[in-house]
Formats: sequence, C-alpha cells, structure tokens
Amino acid sequence: MQATRHGAGAGAAVRAFASQVHPVFMLPPLAASAFGAVLAGEFSVLVMSVHVGAMFAAVYTAHVKDGLVDFHVRGEDDDHPLTEAGCRMAIRGSTTAFAAFAAALWWLVGPGAAALSVPAWLIAYHHAPQLDTHPVTTTTGYPMGIAVALVGGYYAQAGVVAIRPLAFASVLLVLLSGVKVVDDAQDYEYDRSIGKHSVAVVLGRSGARRFAYALMAAAMVGVVAFAALAVFPPSSVAAVGAFGVVAAFAARSDPTIATMLLVRGCYVFLAVLVAAVWFRPLA
Repeated sequence: MQATRHGAGAGAAVRAFASQVHPVFMLPPLAASAFGAVLAGEFSVLVMSVHVGAMFAAVYTAHVKDGLVDFHVRGEDDDHPLTEAGCRMAIRGSTTAFAAFAAALWWLVGPGAAALSVPAWLIAYHHAPQLDTHPVTTTTGYPMGIAVALVGGYYAQAGVVAIRPLAFASVLLVLLSGVKVVDDAQDYEYDRSIGKHSVAVVLGRSGARRFAYALMAAAMVGVVAFAALAVFPPSSVAAVGAFGVVAAFAARSDPTIATMLLVRGCYVFLAVLVAAVWFRPLA
C-alpha cells in the first residue's frame, strides 16, 4: 500500500506523515491543555503529558482528515504529500494513539478525565467535511477544541470542573473565534465560488471584519470582568494590553497579515495569562 504521493521508501513515508504536524496551529491546544494543569495548582507532570499527548493525537487527526477531504475529495488543494490510503492510515494511527492516551487518563485519573478528552477528537475528526461548511461551526470548531483542551487539562489534575478554567476557556473561545473569522476571510473569493458559508461569505468582508473585532473586544472585556470578580488574578489584565497592541496593527492589515499577527498575538495573550496565574505578581 503506497502511503506517499512523492517518493518511495520508509524515509519518504516518515517525511510525509511528519508533514502533517503543523506547529503554528498545534501549539495552542497543547498549550491550553498545559495551562489547564497550571490552573489546578500543584499538578502531575505525567498526567499533564498524557493529556497533552491526547490533544496532539486529536489535532493531528484533524490536519490529516482536513487534507484528505480538501485534496482527495473536494479537489481544493493543489497538492498533498499523502495518498488517500496514506491519509486513512495516518488517521487510524492517530486515533489509536488518542485511544491509548484516553485509556491512560482513565487509569491514572478516572473515567471523567478520559471522557472529557473525547470531545477534542470528535471535533477534530468531524471538522471536515461536516463542521467546516456552516458559518457557526467552521468558526468555532478550532476554538472549541482549545477550550475543551483547557478544561480537560484542568480536570485531569483536579478531578473536578471549576469556574476558573471554564472562565478562561470561554475567553479563549470568543477570542479565537474572532481570529478564525479573520483567517477565513482570506478564502472569501474561493469559498463564495463553491458555496461555502463562512462568516465572510455570509456577512461580507467588511461585516465579517467588524464582527471579528467585536468578538475579540468582547474577550478582552471578559478578562477585565473576570479579574474584577476575582475569578482571574489582577495581573491577567496585562494580557489585554498585550493583545490590544497586536490587534491594533492587525486591524490596519490585509487578512493574511492580520491573521499572522493575531495568531502570534494569541500566543502572547496566553503566555501573559500563564505568567499571571503562575507568578501572581500582584498577589
């Protein structure tokens, strides 16, 4: 069974499977999982590593399935390193790995930790072609996966679901949904030509841009509100300023540059939140 479209042999296969690891898009859900562990206070590095591994397997599944659908089914992409059989092989492998990590969470923590990891895989596997054609699910699918990773990472350590991780997850869900609207606007012309109902297609470019920045602003207001209510540490407000600077530059850029800036701005935003929770400089 030929797994690669370019080259042959074990080396070509390894390179093709490894090409589906996209650090820019994989890092946020993995970081969210680790952040959930940090929110729990004292945490087990082993349990955190297992949960991060489960999230990696889920996101890898999403990337391969997306490539399978976009290239081999829809014919949207110009190229893909894996054959259709290779894609299915990779999906089976990543799903098996996810199941192994979920089983390890069950053994280490309990059935709740395993159960809370499953939605991440379900979102990942069904992103294409089920979730990426509706304006709501195509926008919130990836952010919801990150929110689930955060809550699941917390539960794996604490054994309960609490207000604080849910609050952080909700802020990230709203913020990243706004960023996703900007990202999807890059494909406005193509999505419109094939009848794909992204937010940009439904609202138009200008309407989608206003909606995206309204979501991001709402997330920033949420951080301030949660800090005022003592759900977040006071220093978490610094994350608002850090992201706000990036968003100001992104607002004056085209969708491609704006997406690049906003994604990196989200890294900074999350890093400041982690520092605020970990060090509590104003406590």
